[in-house]
Amino acid sequence: MFARLLALVSSIALAGCAGTGLSAGPIAPGPASIVEHSLACAGKDGWSDPAPPVRIYGNLYDVGSCGITVLLLAGASGHVLIDGGPADIAPQVLANIDRLGFAPTDVRWILSSHEHFDHVAALAELKRATGARLAARAAAATVLATGKAEPEDPQAGRLPGFAPVAVDRLIADGALIAVGDLRLTVHATPGHSPGSTSWTFSACEGRTCRDVAYADSLTSISDDGYRFTDHPAYVEAFRNSIDRIATLPCAILVTPHPSASRLFERLAGKRPLVDPQACQQYAKAAADRLDQRLADEAAAK
Repeated sequence: MFARLLALVSSIALAGCAGTGLSAGPIAPGPASIVEHSLACAGKDGWSDPAPPVRIYGNLYDVGSCGITVLLLAGASGHVLIDGGPADIAPQVLANIDRLGFAPTDVRWILSSHEHFDHVAALAELKRATGARLAARAAAATVLATGKAEPEDPQAGRLPGFAPVAVDRLIADGALIAVGDLRLTVHATPGHSPGSTSWTFSACEGRTCRDVAYADSLTSISDDGYRFTDHPAYVEAFRNSIDRIATLPCAILVTPHPSASRLFERLAGKRPLVDPQACQQYAKAAADRLDQRLADEAAAK
């Protein structure tokens, strides 16, 4: 039975590869083809659904799950990992790094987008396993150190806790994280959470480099009892973050939830991977959602 199932999967993979220039066959070290990735995630977008590692562009890879982005930016002097996913995918992330041919212990820095369990609960184990240092903005560092959301977070009452993890370096807006030739710039973009952070950097394929924006989530969701209209200063900061993301250097947009930027569709060639307008479109959709949320709150009141 297993042999028949394996033959069926192989035939599907071969059919999917026809005319694409992609190859199918046994799993081998290195990034997955988008065909293999699509098969693994077919009908799945769960935060813990296993996915093979896939190359986004050049030295940038997604080593996360079907529903959560975990970025690996690889460099000759060491690597940078951004986000970790929920706690149960830590072994998967480490295995994906290893499959790419990189040693997890060569990860020098671990960074994050925002301090919610679905993106950072695995960080304690990933930090332990890699020996990397962890950097975060102050608003996120408090939550990372306690494993508990701060009351200012619109979703605070609905977020489960996670294993605390010590932050080795506090970073401010505009700071740089450097590993050899790798340079990542911090952008404070509070809104989805108080510690929301976006990142910009270059990913290179040979001598051709592209500006990448890892733009944090911009969804205006909350606990049932939270009203954004009761927190005008928070809304103002949220709007400023949306405006800021619209101006980031952004040839390639990646988001903490891959579906938010249609990452896998773009890697499959269904949409352009490189789109200089992507951040503007992402921000515009977020602004519209926030406006609608505020209007709904006003109508309900």
